[in-house]
Amino acid sequence: MATACAVGFEFAVPSYVVGADPFVREFRPIRRRGIERLAREQWGEGRSVWAADIGGRELAVDSVEVTHEPASAAVAGVMGLDEAANLCVRRRRFVLDGKPVLLSTSYLPADLVANSPITEPDTGPGGVYARLADLGHAPARFREELRSRMPTRPEADRLELPPGAPVIHLTRTAFDTEGRVVEVNEMVLDSAAYVLEYDFEA
Repeated sequence: MATACAVGFEFAVPSYVVGADPFVREFRPIRRRGIERLAREQWGEGRSVWAADIGGRELAVDSVEVTHEPASAAVAGVMGLDEAANLCVRRRRFVLDGKPVLLSTSYLPADLVANSPITEPDTGPGGVYARLADLGHAPARFREELRSRMPTRPEADRLELPPGAPVIHLTRTAFDTEGRVVEVNEMVLDSAAYVLEYDFEA
């Protein structure tokens, strides 16, 4: 059993059994490089932020839903908007090596992203952050908050988790140069599928 260091702690990386066939294979955890993946050099050059995590492995988005919805009280509070303000909401499920690993829901101000590719399933090279840059609101600062919890039943079903498996709930807030919140992204990660790595100067 391998060990890895993430957020300053040593812990064992559990193996993950994929599939029901008699040939059991282990799922190799994703090393999520929390700082490197959000650098402007990544999405600003047309690369997905996810590319920093997976190397040459095959990551797919097998479902995308883009809607307009009123903001919840929690999201409106983070974004500094009136409750029920109109948001563009992007929901995706990410699958790696045939295994669902991540549920992602992005909330963006509808007036900011109206008539842009952000409102379409395919946002183009560099993803949402590159398109925000095109709109003059490139992310200049990020904040991430994470905690471990048990999944809801729909989350467990969509991530195909075994009974008793916890998830990592990660919320990222993106700010532009004026301090405006341009995105809130709520992610639910299969905890057995990820190692979270943060590498920064003292």
